[in-house]
Amino acid sequence: MDSGYKALDYLKLDELLTEDERMVRDLVREWVDREVIPIIGKAADEGKFPFHFIRQMAELGLYGPTLPERYGGAGLSEIAYGLIMQELERGDTGIRSFASVQSGLVMFPIFRYGTEEQRQKYLPKLASAELIGCFGLTEPNYGSDPGSMITIATKDGTGYRLNGAKMWITNGTVADLAVVWAKLDGVVRGFVVEKGLQGFSAPETKMKWSLRASVTSELVFDDVKLSADALLPEAKGLPGPLSCLTQARYGIAWGTIGAAMACFDEALSYAKQRVQFSKPIASFQLVQNKLVEMASEITKAQLLNYRLGQLKQAGKMTHQMVSLAKRNGCEQALKIARMSRDILGAAGITYEFQSGRHMVNLESVITYEGTHDIHTLAIGADLTGIEAYR
Repeated sequence: MDSGYKALDYLKLDELLTEDERMVRDLVREWVDREVIPIIGKAADEGKFPFHFIRQMAELGLYGPTLPERYGGAGLSEIAYGLIMQELERGDTGIRSFASVQSGLVMFPIFRYGTEEQRQKYLPKLASAELIGCFGLTEPNYGSDPGSMITIATKDGTGYRLNGAKMWITNGTVADLAVVWAKLDGVVRGFVVEKGLQGFSAPETKMKWSLRASVTSELVFDDVKLSADALLPEAKGLPGPLSCLTQARYGIAWGTIGAAMACFDEALSYAKQRVQFSKPIASFQLVQNKLVEMASEITKAQLLNYRLGQLKQAGKMTHQMVSLAKRNGCEQALKIARMSRDILGAAGITYEFQSGRHMVNLESVITYEGTHDIHTLAIGADLTGIEAYR
């Protein structure tokens, strides 16, 4: 099936990609065109996540693709991973969020901070989607200030007792396990909490006008008894969960540009076909100005993401660099979605078109995994050496 999608590549960045990176990108692009685009508008309208996508994405190798093969990964480059996130969000933020959480917020902390037994037990099954995971850090009263969390773990014999609640959790209701962050003796620690434990519940969050095709949940822990091997032993303090967020934000930076590319392509195609005053609206200066602004910002973000991917692959990426890319990508993608919706006119509010759906989804993306303002302050502190948020 040909969707007619023509990816914007104004500075021929395709020439910089390796053959493997292009192959992975095209594989995901074709899947999104064939499976996601035809049904995602209806799924968003009904407020349902397309669960049959979960196994399909696993078969494509989209969970933990940068991890070693012995754990179910494919050992792909960081740029290849970014391109996967770009193409998934071109379909829908909810689809990218599912894969992003599974890879960056569940598989990554188990790989980085877990024991070899935990890696062997969970990672291959997460890669194959035999298990679905979620990540519990944000609390009802503590979003941008995770260090003030009140979820606590207490020692109980050889194990632990977990009490508290988490909020705005992607995949929570359908997850088989949760990577949960709680204070143990005043220090933030990570735990793998499996579904079905007494006192652990995950009610779904309804009545959303954003991320309609995604499962969002609460996590509630009422004196949940955990075994000793639930603890991720190498994660101690806030750097643990924050490093996971850095992984997720890297994928988000690429994903937002996928959404922007979808909106640009839709606006350009519509403007060339929509006739007003006896000529296509693409012939008018104001419309051309919008299209040029969109193409310019997408191209700049593509360059930023590519360089960030190089730095991540070389082990030189900092979390402030990721903040720059995530902040920029969200801001510009949201502007581009709004401009595209404007070019589409009244038709832009319907699910027949993508831009309005991307627009409302991006209102969530600019907030989660660090708000626009928080990333601004992180970069400001890095530039000046002065923390303005403490």
